[in-house]
Parts: sequence; structure tokens; C-alpha cells
Amino acid sequence: MSDQVSDQLSGQRSGQRSGHQARWRLFGYGATVFLSSALLLVLEIVAGRLAAPYVGVSLYTWTSIIGVILAGLSLGNWLGGHWADRGGNGRSVGLVLLLAGVYGLLSLLLLDPLGAALQQGGISLLSASFGFAAALFFIPAALIGVVTPLLTTLALRLDSRAGHVVGRMHALAAVGSILGTFAAGWVLVQWLGSRTVVLVCALLLIALALPFLRGLRRAFWLPIGLLVLLSGGLGLRAALAGSCDRESSYFCLRVVDQSTLAPFGEARGLVLDHLLHGINHRQDPALLIAPYVHAIDELAYAHFGPDYDDGLRWFFAGGGAYSQPRALTALSPRAEIVVAELDPQVTLLATESLFLRPESMEIIHRDARLALHAQPAGRFDVIVGDVFHDVAIPPHLVTREFAALVRERLTPDGLYLMNVVDSFPDPRLIKAITRTLQTAFAQVDLWMQGVPEHPRVTFVISATNGEQLPKTVQSRTGPARRWTRMTEDILAFGTPPAALPVLTDDYAPVERLIADLLIGNSH
Repeated sequence: MSDQVSDQLSGQRSGQRSGHQARWRLFGYGATVFLSSALLLVLEIVAGRLAAPYVGVSLYTWTSIIGVILAGLSLGNWLGGHWADRGGNGRSVGLVLLLAGVYGLLSLLLLDPLGAALQQGGISLLSASFGFAAALFFIPAALIGVVTPLLTTLALRLDSRAGHVVGRMHALAAVGSILGTFAAGWVLVQWLGSRTVVLVCALLLIALALPFLRGLRRAFWLPIGLLVLLSGGLGLRAALAGSCDRESSYFCLRVVDQSTLAPFGEARGLVLDHLLHGINHRQDPALLIAPYVHAIDELAYAHFGPDYDDGLRWFFAGGGAYSQPRALTALSPRAEIVVAELDPQVTLLATESLFLRPESMEIIHRDARLALHAQPAGRFDVIVGDVFHDVAIPPHLVTREFAALVRERLTPDGLYLMNVVDSFPDPRLIKAITRTLQTAFAQVDLWMQGVPEHPRVTFVISATNGEQLPKTVQSRTGPARRWTRMTEDILAFGTPPAALPVLTDDYAPVERLIADLLIGNSH
């Protein structure tokens, strides 16, 4: 009798241990699904920043990244389910996590050569964006996608409540994805930098793999260890050789030497993502090296004449390198200057490395439209729109509603000046912007410095309810340059302006209008 009781108690203890182990395994499976999903979404957010120095950031870039990662995840889910039916186990999970981590480390080595090849390959921006995303992120997404169906199948062997298990695993994957998205966008990129984030994600994927590989024979651990050490060392080296001087919530920022473009002395340029955004001269702050910035200054002088020297009231939508606001402090010391720059890190870097004295102007770190809306009506003589980052154009700053706001904040004969990149000779976005500005201004003109050598052109647009500017404007300072009013010629060629929309807050198809730059060979 005592033996029967002993056997019964021993069986109960064995069942308890088995149940306890099952619960811990279920917890581990759920934690792995949660963390691997979070790491994949961290990589997705970081992908945009990694692509920025090479192909820029636009709607097409993000479309490529999201589409590629979803395609990889879908393939991985299908393969994982198929593998689970054919005997996939915990070691299978460990293998795919290990491979995803190693690929993540090695992708840091591919980053610069791939980016350089895409820049020099003469392919379209759309194709470059897709190629970049596919080469670096499709395989990790597919490998991580295998994890959830495999672990869900393993969990069902420990818990017969199929609906409960499947729902829990899907919920953990979704919550992990949400956490990874917010963690990357709000914290990780700003504090660690994009390459370091990839390095950390890859190492965490390898760490997640290790518990599932415990049963491997010792002979396998030596090559695994060597593979991890080699790829980790190479990945660390690549991460430390980052392409950004500083990373903010918005940009990869770099300062580059541009002294070869200056007639004397030292000049430095600010690169935001992949675009040279402005050039500042150390010894001569009034020297405007970039032609479109020079044009904006000369058009303002041509419009206001001696009043320019007496000191106008300026509002800049976008600071960038602060080239023109800085030049104004020398060209017109009594000018009142307000700059709305969204990114505080841009201002900080311009102060540290681009010779900016921020105390000479009022700087507002806020979206330009919101900052301008907060200003009193009729305050400014000149408003300058310099917020267009290559082909990434904030739609809310080219609409009819924004044009009306600009008109309200200008004096009756005030001048609105902006620069926009578009294709020549049929710039459809420029024509649509012109139509839109004509709803608020009597005189809207397009300015060019001669016939361009390439189809990709930075146009300067002026808008005013005062007198029309002269047909040509000659530079009075800096390099000898001349700009011609080309409004009638441009509007008369190619797509009729009447066939293009007036841009509104409800409808501003910017990317469609510059499609030639995005899918053609003019980038």
C-alpha cells in the first residue's frame, strides 16, 4: 500500500514538473515571438535612415522598404508553416534566428558598397530604393518570418487550446512590432545611431537563437562561435565607420569641406541625408556660393531696392545650413530675421561647424507652417520657402491654403520666394505650384540661370502682389550671375498648366507630378 502511495506521489511530482516545464517553454516561445517581431520592426524603421544618405527619403523609399519587408515576412510565414508540418523543431528556430543575426551583421559591410553602386549606376530613384531595401532587408525579414508559425506549432503540442495559443502568438507578434516601431523612432536611432541599432538588433537575434541550439553537439559550437565572432567584428567595424556626423529624429547630418568651390578661404557644406543642403564661407559670410540661394537674395534686392539695405523683415521656412540668414546679418545688419527650422540638431550643427551665430536671429524649432501661422498678419516683407529636401517635398507647404497663409503674413507688396527641384523642360510640379500660388498672388514668376545642362533643375519661384520683377536680374555681390524670368516660356511648353491640379490640403499629388525624377534616369 505504501508503495502505491509513493508511486502516486512521485507521479504527481513528475506531472507538476512536466507542467511547470511546459509553462516555461510556452513563456519562452511567446517571448521569442514578441522580441523577434520587435527587432524586425526596429530594422524596418532604421532602414529608412540607412537608405537616406544614398537614395534619399521619399514616399517611394518608404513604399519600397515596407513592401520588401512585408514580402519577406510573408514568405517566411509560409516557409515556417511548411517546415512545421515537416518536422521543424526548436533547433530550426535557433537556426533561422542565428542566420538572421549573422546576415544583419554582414549587411553593415554591404551598406556602403551597395549605396555607392546604386548612386553611380544611373538607375532611377524608385529602382535604387527598391534594390537597396531588397538587398539588405528581404532575407532577414524572411528568416524572422519563419519563427512565429514554427513556435506556434510547438506551443500547440504543449497546450491543446488551439484558439488560445494562436491568438496569443499573433497578439505577441503584433505588440512586439508596435513596441519596436516606437522604440526605434522615438529613442534608439537618436541615442545610438542607425548602424549601431542594426548591430545591436543582430546580436540580440543571435542571443535569442542560443537557447534553441543548446542540444547541438559540441562539434557544431566551434564553427558557430567563429562565425558569430567574425561577423560581429566586421559588423562592429562597419558600425563605427558610420556615414553620419550626427543623427537626429529627421536626418543623417554631415559637414563636408567645400573649399574648392570658394574663390578663397574655407567653405563647408551641410549634407542632410544624401543632399548637399547649403555652403557657408568662413571668412565671408555674405558670399552665397549656391546659385539658387544667391538668386533668392538678388531677387529680394531687385524687388525692394534701398529698403533692403535699411533692413527688411524676413521669415525663413527652413534653416538648413543657414546660408542666407547668415549672409543677411552681413549684407543687411538691420534686417529682422526669423527662421523656422524643424530639427534642433540642424541648428546645433550649423552653430558648431558652419560658423552660424544664432543670437543674430530668432530661431523657432517647429514645423514651418505652424510657426508662420503663429506670427501676426502683415509682419514680413520677405518669406523664403527652403524646406524642400531634394524630391521629398512636404505637401502641406505647397497648397492653396498655405499660399493664403503666406499672403496674409506678408506686407501688401511683400515677396514670397521658394526653390523647388523638378525636371526640365516640362516641370509639372512647378506648373502646379505656379497655378496654386496664382490663387493668392497677382505676380508669380519662374527664374532660371540660363539653359540647364541636365534635366534635373532647381527652380526659383517668386510671388508678390506688388510690382512685377524685371525680366533679368544681375548679381550685385558674389559671383557674376544672371537670372532670367522664364515664366511664359516654361508654362507654354509641354503639359498645359490647366491640365494640372491646384494643390490643396486635401489633394496634393506631389510624387505623381515629379514622377520623371523618381522613375526616370534624371536623379
